[in-house]
Amino acid sequence: MLSRRNLLKAGAAAVPALTLGLQPGRAEADLLPSGTVPAQLAAFDKTLQKYMTERNITCGQLAVARKGKLLAARGYGTYRPNSTNPMVRLARVQPTSLFRIASLSKSITSAAILRLAQDGKVSLTSPVTTLLGLSAAADPRLEKVTLWRLMQHTGGWDRNVSKDPLWLDATISASLDTPLPISHADIVRYVTAKPLDFDPGSKMAYSNYGYMLLGRIIEKVSGQSYESYVQSKLLAPLGISRMSLGQSLRSEMSPSEVGYSSAYTNKSVVDDSGKVVPYPYGGFNMPNQDANGGWVASAVDMVKWGSVFDAAGPVLNATSLSRAFAKPEIGVSGDGWWYGCGWYVRTWGSGLNTWHTGSMPGTFTLLVRNAAGVSWCVQFNRREESGSPDFDVIDRLMWQAHDTVTSWPTTDLYPKYL
Repeated sequence: MLSRRNLLKAGAAAVPALTLGLQPGRAEADLLPSGTVPAQLAAFDKTLQKYMTERNITCGQLAVARKGKLLAARGYGTYRPNSTNPMVRLARVQPTSLFRIASLSKSITSAAILRLAQDGKVSLTSPVTTLLGLSAAADPRLEKVTLWRLMQHTGGWDRNVSKDPLWLDATISASLDTPLPISHADIVRYVTAKPLDFDPGSKMAYSNYGYMLLGRIIEKVSGQSYESYVQSKLLAPLGISRMSLGQSLRSEMSPSEVGYSSAYTNKSVVDDSGKVVPYPYGGFNMPNQDANGGWVASAVDMVKWGSVFDAAGPVLNATSLSRAFAKPEIGVSGDGWWYGCGWYVRTWGSGLNTWHTGSMPGTFTLLVRNAAGVSWCVQFNRREESGSPDFDVIDRLMWQAHDTVTSWPTTDLYPKYL
C-alpha cells in the first residue's frame, strides 16, 4: 500500500532537543501488555511489541475487529497520568486508554457533513463562501470551493506551496496583530486574504485547513458546537462515550489519556510567554485542530467507529456511504487509490480497502478497513522523527499479521471494552 509519510505529517518547524520520555534499550517485557488477544491473532500482538521496542515507543494500543465483532483489544506500556511530576505513580496503558488520533479525525468530520446532507440541512455542492459568508475578493476562485472539494482535498490549498496555516500560529498572530492563542476565526481571516494555490477541483492536495473549515460549517449549519454535534449524532448511536476533543496542555487532559513523547520543542503557541515547551504540550494548539485532527479516542473506539461504514445504519444511510467512498472529479491516482471523504480508498476484488493515518508531534495512528470485513487500529505516543526507524512500515507489518490468520475468533469483546 502507498506510503503516506510526507503526505500526512504536519508541516511544523521544530527545534531539536533532548528526547523526552524515551528509554533506549527497552525490552519487550517492559511494555506490560494489558487486555485481550486470542491465540489466533497472536501475530498482531507480536508485531506491535516488536515494532514498539525497535522504536522505543513507550505507549501503544491495538484493536482488531471483524464483521461487527471486537476480537482483540490491547494496551502496551506505561505513562504518568495527567502530571509531569516524576514521583507520580505510573499507570499501565489499557485498551480503553485515550490517545490523540490526529488525522483519523477526518473521517469523523466528513461523516458529520454527510449526515447533515442526509438530513437535508446542507447541499454538498454548496460553496464555502455562501455557507460561512467568506469574501472571495482575494481570489474569485474561492466561490468554487464546495463541500465535496473540501472533503476530497481538492479545494485549492496546497501546503507544499503555501504553508499549512494550522501550524502557523506565531505568523498569524504577528500578521493580524492579535495575541496568542489564535482562534479559528483568526486562521480563516488570515487565509481568506490570500489567493488559492490552484484551481479548485483540478488536483488533490492534502489540506488540514479545508477540514478546519468543514468543522466551522458543521457548527454553522447544525447550531451546535462541532464536538457536541459529533457526539450526539455520530458517536452516541454507537455507544461510544469516551471520545472528546483533546487539549494542548498535560494539566488539562484526562487521567486516562496517555503521555506524548517527542525529541522536539517549540515556543508556546497557547500564550504569549515565549516559553520553550515540549512540542506535544503547547507547541501546537490542539483545540484549533478539532475537525482536522483534534479527537482523542481508544483504538477500540476507532474500530467501532469504522463499523459505521460497513452498512447503512442509524448514523449514515446507503446514499451517505456511497458518497463517503465516491471517486473525486479528478479520478483515480496512477497507483489505483483515491481520496474519498475522510478516507483513502482502493478497489480490492468486489469491495474496497479504506484507510487513514494520523501524525502530529507525539502521535502516530493507523486505521484500516479491508474488503473482507476486518479492521484494525494501532495508536502510538510517538511519531517518526529524525534518526528514528521508519514508522510507516507498520502498514505492511499489520497486513502481514492479518495474512497469517487461519481461523478467526468468534467471541465479541465490545461489551467488555466499549
